[in-house]
Amino acid sequence: MVQNALKSLSIHQPISVWDGSVSLFPEHCRSHSGILDHLAVLYSKIPEHAHSVGELKPLLFNIFRSIPVHYFYLWDYLCVRDKLRYKGVMAGVITDMSKIKQVLIMHKNGISNRQIAKAVDLNKCTVNEYIRKLSREPLTIDELLNIPDPELERCFFQGNPAYTDERMNDFLNMLPYIKEQLTIKHVTRFLMWEEYIKRHPDGYGKSQFFYHLKQSDIAEKSPSSVLSNHYEAGQYLFIDFAGDTLSYIDSESGEGIKCQVFVASLPYTDFGYALCVPSQRVEDFLFGLRMCIESIGGVPKIVVPDNLKSGVIKADRYEPHINKALEDMGNHYGFALVPARVCHPKDKSLVESSVRRVYNRVYAKLRHSTFFSLVDLNKAVTDLIQAYNQRRMQQRPYSRQEHFYASEKDKLAPLPENIYEMKFYADVKVNLSGEVLLSRDFHYYSVPYTLIGRRAKLIYTRSIVQIFIDNKSVATHTRTIGFGHTSIRAHLSPNTLAYTDRSPEYYCERAKKVSSALEALFQTMFMNRAIGVVFEIYYRSCEKMLKIQQNTKPDVFNQACNICRDNHMFKAESLNGVIQSLQTNCLMEEAECTDIHPKNNENTRGASQYK
Repeated sequence: MVQNALKSLSIHQPISVWDGSVSLFPEHCRSHSGILDHLAVLYSKIPEHAHSVGELKPLLFNIFRSIPVHYFYLWDYLCVRDKLRYKGVMAGVITDMSKIKQVLIMHKNGISNRQIAKAVDLNKCTVNEYIRKLSREPLTIDELLNIPDPELERCFFQGNPAYTDERMNDFLNMLPYIKEQLTIKHVTRFLMWEEYIKRHPDGYGKSQFFYHLKQSDIAEKSPSSVLSNHYEAGQYLFIDFAGDTLSYIDSESGEGIKCQVFVASLPYTDFGYALCVPSQRVEDFLFGLRMCIESIGGVPKIVVPDNLKSGVIKADRYEPHINKALEDMGNHYGFALVPARVCHPKDKSLVESSVRRVYNRVYAKLRHSTFFSLVDLNKAVTDLIQAYNQRRMQQRPYSRQEHFYASEKDKLAPLPENIYEMKFYADVKVNLSGEVLLSRDFHYYSVPYTLIGRRAKLIYTRSIVQIFIDNKSVATHTRTIGFGHTSIRAHLSPNTLAYTDRSPEYYCERAKKVSSALEALFQTMFMNRAIGVVFEIYYRSCEKMLKIQQNTKPDVFNQACNICRDNHMFKAESLNGVIQSLQTNCLMEEAECTDIHPKNNENTRGASQYK
C-alpha cells in the first residue's frame, strides 16, 4: 500500500516536522526539504536494474516496514493526501489526456521533468516515462497536441503486447481439428482436451483449454448491433394472436368452447388491446383488427402483423405475400402493411411483451372465472385491459391511457364512414324450393320464387349475405352460421305461403266460406284435441274434408258434418263414410217411391223359354 501511494507522490503544502520518537532520518534531515533530499539520496542507492519495477522501489520501502504506521506522522504524505488515506492507488491507471498535453507543452518550453511533475501533480518517474515514449513517437509535439484525446491515448498507452506462448502455438495448430470434431455427434470438449493433452503433455490444463476454445468461438462470430426502436406517434400498430387460448361454456350444449385472443399494441405509447374471437381464420383475424381500430378511434399509418396464415400467405424476409383480404382492408382504412421479418422477434418485441402482459393481467385473473358466452368473456377481457391501460406506469408519472390520449390519439388518421367487412364470393344455383345454399355454413337463403333454376352469385361478409342474378341484387340476408333456412315472406310462392300459413284459424276461415257445418266441425275438432297432440296432425284431415266438400251435395255434406261433430268423428275417412251411408239411404228411399218393375213386352221371354 505504501509502495502504491509513493508512486503518485507529490507535495503541495509543508508537512509538520516529525517528533523524532523513532530514529528514521538523521537530525539534519528532519525539515521539510531535508526529508526530500534524504529520500533522493536513498533512491540513488537503488541499483539501476530495479528502476523499472516502480518509481520508488521496494528496497526503499524496507526502511519503513519496521515502523508502526500509527507512530509515523508522514503517513498522510505516503498516502497521497487525504483522499487516499489508508488506501492503495490502483496500478495501471491511465492518466488524463489533458495532463499529458500539459506535460508535452512544458517539455516543449524546456521545463525540467521534476518541475513538470510538481506542476501537473504527477510522479517524476511517470513524467520521465512519458518523455521516453515521446522520443520513440514519430509525431512531433505540435502534431500530438492537435490530435484527439483517444488517438493520443493510443500513442502513449498501446496496451499489453500480443499473447506469446509456445502452448498457444500448439493449441492454434490443433484448433481446426478440434472444431471439426466438435461438430460430430457425442463429441465433447472434455474429450478434445484429453486428446490435446495426450499430444502435448505440457499444454494447457482443462480450464485454460476451455477458455481459449471459447475465445476462439467469440472471435469467429461477426459483430452485430441492435438498432434501438424509436417510434413516432400514430405510425405503427403491432398485431398478433396469443399462443394460449381462453374458453367459455356453451349455455345450450354445456360444451367448453376455446377461442383465440387477438392482441394489439401501439408501440409509441404501449397502449394495449385484446379481443377474443372464435378462431384464427381470416374473417376472425380481420374482425379483431377492425374492432381494434374502432376501439382506439383512429387509423395508424402502418400495421405490422406477424407471419400468420390469416394475414400473410407466404412469409418472406423481403417480399412477403399479403392476404388479399388484408390488403383490401388496408385500402379501405388507408394503412400500409409491413409484416414482421421471419425469425426476427425484435421487429415486434412490444406486441410480444403485450402478449405476456395479457397472460399476467387477463389470463391469470380469469383462471377461476366461468363464462357462458363469447360476449361475456369479451366484456371481462375488455375491462381488465382497460384497467391495465389506466394503471400508472413504473418510473413514469402517467398511465398508458393518459399517454395515448395526450400524445398519440390526435396523430391517428380518422376512421372512414363505412365499416369494413371482409367479402367472400361463391357461385350457386337456385334450387326448386327457391333457395340458395351457402355451403361454407350449410345454410339456405331464399330468393324470389320466379328465379328458380337460375345461376346466382353470392357476396357475403361476416354479417351479410347478398345474392346477385345477372349482376342485379335480388336478395339480402343477415348471415347465420350453422344449418338452417332463412327466408323472406315476399320470396315465397302462393302455394308455399298457403302451406306455411296453416293454422286452426286458417282452416276455420276456409271452412266458413263453404259450409257453416264444416266450420263447426273444425272448431270442435281443434278444441277437443288430445293433450300433447299438435295441430299439424289435423291439417291433412282438414284439407281432405275441404276436398270432399267440393264433390258432395251441400245438404248431404252438412248433414254428415253434423253427424261427425255430434259423435266426435274428426277424421276425413269418417266423414266420407257418413256421406256414403247417407247417399245409400237416399237411393233406397227413392227406389221404394218409384216402380222399378218393367212393363210386359211382346218381345219379353217368358218362363216357358227356359224349360
